[in-house]
Amino acid sequence: MIKIDVPQGSPEWFAARAGIPTSSCFDKIVTSKGEPSRQAKNYLYQLAGERITGAKMDTYQNAAMLRGIEMEAEARALFQMVMDIEVEEVGLCYADEQKRVACSPDGLLLDAGLEIKCPLIHTAVGYLLSGSLPTDYFQQIQGSMLVTGFNHYFFMSYYPGLPSLILDVQRDWKFTAALKIELEAFCEELDALEKKLRGLA
Repeated sequence: MIKIDVPQGSPEWFAARAGIPTSSCFDKIVTSKGEPSRQAKNYLYQLAGERITGAKMDTYQNAAMLRGIEMEAEARALFQMVMDIEVEEVGLCYADEQKRVACSPDGLLLDAGLEIKCPLIHTAVGYLLSGSLPTDYFQQIQGSMLVTGFNHYFFMSYYPGLPSLILDVQRDWKFTAALKIELEAFCEELDALEKKLRGLA
């Protein structure tokens, strides 16, 4: 794992992610069953375009998403206090020197990563009642483990005034093995598409 120490959301962070598959979008490459996703082609084209232009595609952020970003530091501080453990902030993590895939943990521990979500209140209540990892984040969490090399990862759902949901998610070796195969195929296709587009210039 290679860590990039830049603030998340900064121009440098976006530049480091441009044209690279990241764990928050691994659901666009593979389903939770380890099968190819129907969204893969659009994501492939997006990343190829980013490689050619050198610019990360703008992503829409609504009020709820911006609120979540603002509360992340508060949630991280609570996690450290509750778990009595120090959390390292990091901008981006590449899997290795090739820098073909990456993830942006909300924190790093000695042997695990941390993913924080600050959802709307009704969603937070739903997460608490379920008591399990929301399916929407399965590929992201498992993918982050594949990128970082960790065998477990903490998931935290935070909403002020409500109990926080903190889960220690274990690595699904069968899924990450399938994900690795799909990512390698996706990256090969991405490299070929970039080469083809540059040949059209």
